[in-house]
Parts: sequence; structure tokens; C-alpha cells
Amino acid sequence: MSHFPELLFYTLLLSGTAGLLYGVALLAVTLVSVLASAQDRRKDARTTLGILVRRRPR
Repeated sequence: MSHFPELLFYTLLLSGTAGLLYGVALLAVTLVSVLASAQDRRKDARTTLGILVRRRPR
């Protein structure tokens, strides 16, 4: 009996969960980069956001 459908289901579930966690992390860092009161903290959050989305700093 083939285990392919079960393997496919768990692969999709794991991929979806990882994507959701990544999205939540991006949202949290984005909120900090906009809402933090300290200038240094906002700059650090923008740098981290650039790393997470693989952008080069300007």
C-alpha cells in the first residue's frame, strides 16, 4: 500500500505551518519597525526585516 497521500498531506501541513510562522515573524518585525518609540529600535527592526525578506540595505 502506498504511503504517498499521507506523506503529501504531512508535507503540505508542515510547509503551511512554516509559512504561517514566517508570516507572523515578518508581521511582528514590521510592527516594531513602525511603532517603536526609540529610533535605534526602529532601525534594528528595519535591518532585521531586510534580512528576512533578503533585501539589500540602501
